[in-house]
Amino acid sequence: MTTTARFHLEAFRDYLALEAGHRPATIESYTRDLKRLTEYADLRHIRDPKSLTRHHLRDFIFALKDLGLGGATIRRQISAIHTYCGFLLAEGFLSTDPSDRLETPRRWRKLPEVLSLDEIEAMLSSPGAEEPMAWRDRSLLELGYGAGLRVSELTGVTVSDLVLSEGLVRVIGKGGKERLVPVGRQVIAAVSVYLNTTRASLDRGQTEGRMLLNARGTPLSRVGAWTIVKKHATRAGIQKTVSPHTLRHTFATHLLEGGADLRAVQEMLGHADLSTTQIYTHVDREYLRSVHAKFHPRA
Repeated sequence: MTTTARFHLEAFRDYLALEAGHRPATIESYTRDLKRLTEYADLRHIRDPKSLTRHHLRDFIFALKDLGLGGATIRRQISAIHTYCGFLLAEGFLSTDPSDRLETPRRWRKLPEVLSLDEIEAMLSSPGAEEPMAWRDRSLLELGYGAGLRVSELTGVTVSDLVLSEGLVRVIGKGGKERLVPVGRQVIAAVSVYLNTTRASLDRGQTEGRMLLNARGTPLSRVGAWTIVKKHATRAGIQKTVSPHTLRHTFATHLLEGGADLRAVQEMLGHADLSTTQIYTHVDREYLRSVHAKFHPRA
């Protein structure tokens, strides 16, 4: 039996359309939200709704939060789960509601800001061609958003970590854990120009092999990366608080909102949360590349 059948997703979709009278956009959003939940359940070997517990649902919501989804999106996900559980109860598929105490983001600490597609496009377009460090800045922004890197990972990337011919960047994450992250054509183009122009002129033998350099030809620091990001966010007219981590959260949110599944995004981000790590291992590299190419706006 398929996941859709085991979790009664077709019946739920019919309920939304025919009985609850939801708009098509809401039906599509709730259907996508429930598909995400059932993917998570399958990866944890939860085969039917009766096996879903409050603990499972709470862990699922916190996994979405850790992956960078915004508060409004998570609230909609919770609303979809409440509606789904109400449907299952009414149809006799459940005898108790596991979602009755599910927390909403209002009770958490403030979630990091996530940029809209228009905002990220404005920010990536901010470095002017006439500026001496424009291609360095453009490479930093494109790589931060295009690969979802932490600021320490971003400044730590070396030239040898770039496998642009294959559309990949090697990243050394927390605990020295290595991962390969797909990057799209926009990242490849910006980084290629930077390597052959600005960086080549800055290289005075003090680079330590790092890709991102400051004006003195030495490795760019994390503080330097923060300054560049904040400068271009301000120049783009973005009113939100923006940092390199904002680019990482935006990367994850845009992929997930586009329909990418959790384990692929988990692998690309290099998360090491102990409660979810095991279900996000051994993801095929070609699969990651295809997910990135399909769902990232600038792939």
